[in-house]
Amino acid sequence: MRKPLAAAFCALAIAGAGAAPATAAEAAPTGVGKAADTGSATSAVSGVVSSVEQTLSGLNPSAKAVNFAGTVSLSNCSGSVVRMPDSEDNDPALVMTNGHCLESGFPGPGEVLVDKASSRTFGLLNASGSRVATLRAAKLAYGTMTDTDVALYQLTTTYAQIKSSYNINPLTLNDTHPVAGTAISIPSGYWKRIYSCSIDGFVPTLKEGDWTWKDSVRYTSACNTIGGTSGSPVVDQATNKVVAVNNTGNMDGERCTVNNPCEVDANGSVTVRKGINYAQHTYGIPACFGIDNKLDLSASGCTLPKP
Repeated sequence: MRKPLAAAFCALAIAGAGAAPATAAEAAPTGVGKAADTGSATSAVSGVVSSVEQTLSGLNPSAKAVNFAGTVSLSNCSGSVVRMPDSEDNDPALVMTNGHCLESGFPGPGEVLVDKASSRTFGLLNASGSRVATLRAAKLAYGTMTDTDVALYQLTTTYAQIKSSYNINPLTLNDTHPVAGTAISIPSGYWKRIYSCSIDGFVPTLKEGDWTWKDSVRYTSACNTIGGTSGSPVVDQATNKVVAVNNTGNMDGERCTVNNPCEVDANGSVTVRKGINYAQHTYGIPACFGIDNKLDLSASGCTLPKP
């Protein structure tokens, strides 16, 4: 993960920018990731991000096809309502975000949380980024920061109920490995901003503090995501399918420290890319969810870490 907004906005404040929205209700996690600092004002940062977004939209008009419909805002992060390729309309809906965005704090290295009670709420956004509903979790179906950085909440509502009430469809997780060079957009429900760039490549091991992630997605430099974008879906602009979940970036150029992930290749060589941001792929998740969107970590093809 990248810095929480506490660190992110410290840097932005030096540049004349402000800090996180005052509307967040829960305490933000500290130490890792792009989670939001829950305590301050928004206008300057919003202006900075908006300016970047406008520039990128001009360079890549196709990015406009990706909007906010189905994304959600958390108290300290971003997320999205997602479905598997084989999910049915009457299945309980799922919300995906980062493992480091859990209300219980960061899972430790090797820790996997399954079927934990949760009544967390999520602000559902429409295409223009307006909040149209509050969705509620029935439970945390899965959460970890080991090998990947993902959390999936099961909601009290079905996809069909969300569609009927708000005319919003979920985003579909692609079940094939993403491809370098793919044009992507990253809609942040927390900031209501869309970042656009391309997949630059893949990292065998990404290490940050005590955590390591495998086969991470590296962005080109145009996706300069900030604190609060944690958990945003990474959307293939050509298909509108989710190929990854946004989670971190190297802030200060440090080597393998919290908020400064480093790349480790198959030979153990370490590369530091200051200012470059990353995501965790999601193509392996659908194999772990079966009928009625039930988690089955023993299913054929499921490679998510087990408790």
